[in-house]
Amino acid sequence: MAEEGVAVQAAGREVLITHADKVFFPERGDTKLDLVRFYQAVAEPLMAAMGGRPVLLQRFPNGAGGSSFFQKRVPDNRPEWLETTVVSTPNGTTSRALVAADLAHVLWAVNLACLGFHVWPAQAADPEHADELRIDLDPTPGVTFPMVREAAHEVRALLDEVGVVGMPKTTGNRGIHVYVRLQPRWSSYDVRAAAVAVARELERRRPDLLTAAWWKEERGRRVFVDFNQNAPHKTIFGAWSARARPGAQVSTPFAWEELDAIEPDELTIATVPGRVATQGDPWAPLSDNPQSLDPLLVLHERDREIGLPDAPWPPVYPKMPGELPRVAPSRARKAPDSG
Repeated sequence: MAEEGVAVQAAGREVLITHADKVFFPERGDTKLDLVRFYQAVAEPLMAAMGGRPVLLQRFPNGAGGSSFFQKRVPDNRPEWLETTVVSTPNGTTSRALVAADLAHVLWAVNLACLGFHVWPAQAADPEHADELRIDLDPTPGVTFPMVREAAHEVRALLDEVGVVGMPKTTGNRGIHVYVRLQPRWSSYDVRAAAVAVARELERRRPDLLTAAWWKEERGRRVFVDFNQNAPHKTIFGAWSARARPGAQVSTPFAWEELDAIEPDELTIATVPGRVATQGDPWAPLSDNPQSLDPLLVLHERDREIGLPDAPWPPVYPKMPGELPRVAPSRARKAPDSG
């Protein structure tokens, strides 16, 4: 099997999986072919979540636990049928990225030892409009997963209050993402502005638990709402994507009613297909009812009216209008004495 490869059928195409018996996840002994079978089992919700979107590949030639590299550009020796699109970085550099057009494209990337699909928030066919808001609940050192769960409850309460539907997923590690599927009417700059407003409002409501502080020295032992995951050209770890962890954990969408019981480490390429078979796609409401960003932009306009400046951007972005000096508080220069 290792020498000849295994031909698998996907989306009407035959994809050759080479070295199919190579162990990708040492804790369980799961192989490359096991990962292929996982994606075949969750194909329908997987494609509903990332179908038609550009993806950044994180490749682990020696499996989980080994070294990795990110690949934005598809290789020149790609199949003729492979769909690609041109994407841009914050500094204007362009590259030709893979489009997750169907399951065959996903399995082609898995054959290259992709253990992580990082997904753009826009369709390849409409790159000017971000159609997803991603609320990233990022645990700082010392934050427990029960604290992240509590933070997700606060996110849901805020979204319910403003009449916006969002759905959660595990990150495959220690965090939770809440996604809002949007009508394709707004730019990534608009979506980031809404994300900043959400982060600030959550911090106002629960300053003991949540923080919008960009600088790590200001966060304390709180859950950071990483608004910059919505900045233009940013990708985020995809739903139904397997993490390069020894236990083959999966970034798994789930229903809000499961929040208090969900255990990320138990959601693996071995267990998630059974959930999908019995429960279906918990994110189906996202695809069925894309949302308006306007209720969250109202929060943004309120913050502007009270004089709040833009939140800091990551260092790879150019200086933005309304942004304060991009310097950590502990390094900021003190104003000279006037006396």
